[in-house]
Amino acid sequence: MPYNSNENETTRKWNGVATALLLGLMLLAWVGVSFQAQAQSFAVSGTVLIKGEPCMGTPKIVLRGSSLVAEVNSDGNFTLLGIPAGEQTLVAFCLGKKMVAKVLEINQDIDRLEFVLADIENELEDVQVDGRKVEDFAATRLQSVENFGVYDGRKSEVIVLKEMVANTATNNARQVYSRITGLNIWESDQTGLQLGIGGRGLSPNRTSNFNVRQNGYDISADALGYPESYYTPPVEALERIEVVRGAASLQYGTQFGGMLNFRFRRGTEDAKIRLTSRQSGGSWGFFGSFNSLEGKVGNLRYYTYYQHKSGNGYRPNSGFKAHNFYTSLDYTFSEKFSGSLELTKMNYLTQQAGGLTDRQFQENPRRSFRDRNWFNVDWNLGALTFTYNFSDQTKLNTRNFALLASRQSIGNLERINVADFGEERTLISGDFRNFGNETRLLHWYRLGKETQTFLVGTRAYHGTTTAKQGWGSRGSDADFRYLNPDDLEDSDYAFPNRNYAVFAENIINLSPKLSLTPGVRLENIQTFADGYYKQYVYDGAGNVLVENRFDEELERRRSFLLFGLGSSYRKNEAVEFYANVSQNYRAINFTDLRINNPNLRVDPNITDERGYTADLGIKGSKEELFTYEVTLFYLRYFGKIGQVLRTDSVLFNDYRYRTNIADARNLGVEAFGEFSLLNLLRKDENQVKWTVFGNFSVIDARYIRTEDTAIRNRKVEMVPPVTLKLGSTFRYKGFSVSGQYSYVDAHFSDASNAVRTATAVEGLIPSYSVADISAIYRWKSFALEMSINNLFNEQYFTRRADAYPGPGIIPADGRGFYATFEMKF
Repeated sequence: MPYNSNENETTRKWNGVATALLLGLMLLAWVGVSFQAQAQSFAVSGTVLIKGEPCMGTPKIVLRGSSLVAEVNSDGNFTLLGIPAGEQTLVAFCLGKKMVAKVLEINQDIDRLEFVLADIENELEDVQVDGRKVEDFAATRLQSVENFGVYDGRKSEVIVLKEMVANTATNNARQVYSRITGLNIWESDQTGLQLGIGGRGLSPNRTSNFNVRQNGYDISADALGYPESYYTPPVEALERIEVVRGAASLQYGTQFGGMLNFRFRRGTEDAKIRLTSRQSGGSWGFFGSFNSLEGKVGNLRYYTYYQHKSGNGYRPNSGFKAHNFYTSLDYTFSEKFSGSLELTKMNYLTQQAGGLTDRQFQENPRRSFRDRNWFNVDWNLGALTFTYNFSDQTKLNTRNFALLASRQSIGNLERINVADFGEERTLISGDFRNFGNETRLLHWYRLGKETQTFLVGTRAYHGTTTAKQGWGSRGSDADFRYLNPDDLEDSDYAFPNRNYAVFAENIINLSPKLSLTPGVRLENIQTFADGYYKQYVYDGAGNVLVENRFDEELERRRSFLLFGLGSSYRKNEAVEFYANVSQNYRAINFTDLRINNPNLRVDPNITDERGYTADLGIKGSKEELFTYEVTLFYLRYFGKIGQVLRTDSVLFNDYRYRTNIADARNLGVEAFGEFSLLNLLRKDENQVKWTVFGNFSVIDARYIRTEDTAIRNRKVEMVPPVTLKLGSTFRYKGFSVSGQYSYVDAHFSDASNAVRTATAVEGLIPSYSVADISAIYRWKSFALEMSINNLFNEQYFTRRADAYPGPGIIPADGRGFYATFEMKF
């Protein structure tokens, strides 16, 4: 075993250092509060009047340049506490209304202040907690406190879908996530049925290094033991996509990657019923139909949709059919109490064309040598959420969620350089039964002269995964039946798991400009395995000489504390500095425990990963002009799980060996900026709007502290050293057009940094550049969208697979044309 890093000793040292640092800084925060110069703070109360149609969401009052915020109740009243003396600007806003700002001289409590919010047409305002509006930009950030989450001193990124001009009908991740920094994106299917993104040097495999959520609750197969996302919500149904890095682990789990949350539309409040119908067509027989109903009747607000997708795929043997249904019901029981019910149903069947060797890809990337590989997913989600407002200062939210789902794959798992002779196919199936609850209490209180924010929460999660592997039929159809279901040829396991956690974070405002956010999470993880697997001994002709069955019953329990600390300094409205550090933990996956794959072997002594992440950054924006962010990050692993290339000692075949290969560190810088050119040039922008953005990251990720000289100081796999995305959007009245350029530097697919192998499972992923262009024309209740993906028909690939949908090189799609016609009634 190549990894030999005194993990326990290192972890104990890090825990001691982190604890001392956290306690010291918390003490500093309390001392700082007590020494606030006799400066007084005051309260402002009043009313907000809504003119015209009701606004979307809850109106808010914020103190510009700070994290102070107050929600407006159903009677239109508000109270904002903790306002420092002097000249201050209060801002009232609500989605769909014009923002209103008032400059006040604060030297005493003020009551009966009135704001009037009027309609605004054809705009979506997304206002930060400091009162600034980022207009016309598709990228923004989360507020310091939002949706029962604390994000002060953190790096957060939000994609506002309404402001994007992109190919949403096909969930084109390259376009949709173009404004998220440091991402490596796997492009494995034409229509984005499965999202594969990894941030800051983490593997993109089914987005498994993010805690993936939908409206705040888990949607992956198993958040601990199998955190892969087979279901991706359709972009056409989303209001925005939220990404929180590093320090999000304290609120959302223990993972290194952070949190990815898909926030759906909640239904309009200005009509009892509204229908949206979108019909799409495109290259390689693509057809998509998206139809939604939304509205508000009394205290009930609803949103529902049905989506269908089908097509033949870029390569032969890659057709697909997908169905997706979702409904949400939001009901306001009283001024203080509200609830929501959500149901999701998704099913798709896709044929998989298999991988290619390097030579086959160079000759013709559209070829396929597998016609018997199929993949099927059935995903069923339910969530029941309640919110109770004890007062303007104390709020409670509880989320109950359940997943009943399955995935099945059948096909030839042999290396692509081995011909398919039509023998029994390998059938792998997984069933997921998960139930969970997260409850959060948010409280604002006075400490010294400032208003502070405290968040405490609990999590209880019970999941059971069953994983089976055996022989399927010799046919070519999508037949997901085992030949011998009572005695499978490979393995049959049940993986129950339990997770209980308590977490707390506190925004400590030392002044209106400076804040500290310490946090802690107590985690208890219990994982179990009960089943069997088989091993075989073959003769030279491939006949079975010996068959051994091994029954296993495993149990593993662990409890630990994670600490984190964030800080923020707001120099002025356009500049904010932040820093944070947080411990991380990632449990081994069920696939690390038992799976039979001729291209992959797993170390039986593999252990969980530990480490920490740290950020240091600057961000800011100026109303209608620009938004920017630059972040320096450091990610440290102790006992990183990875894959190295090994050679079989009997048949001398290459295979991947998965183990804790070494300690590792990822160091990088990521930068993003978006600018409104005409506003910067002080031109009239009422009719014409022109924005440009740039997204750049540089990452150096290497393996360290290992006795294996073949790995030491090697580059971590799946980490492009440089990624660059540039784009521009031009708008004139109802017409919008957007162009985008993406560059991804060359990187490796395994830790040994092999350049090329006969199986093509390991090797270099060459650099590539891709351009896209999209346009939209809106007229009254109609819209026409057109898009050209991969404008210059670049021949490239983003991954080398060791199993499905490979093994081997998985080519990305060539140039494709798409069109969508939308109607709203």
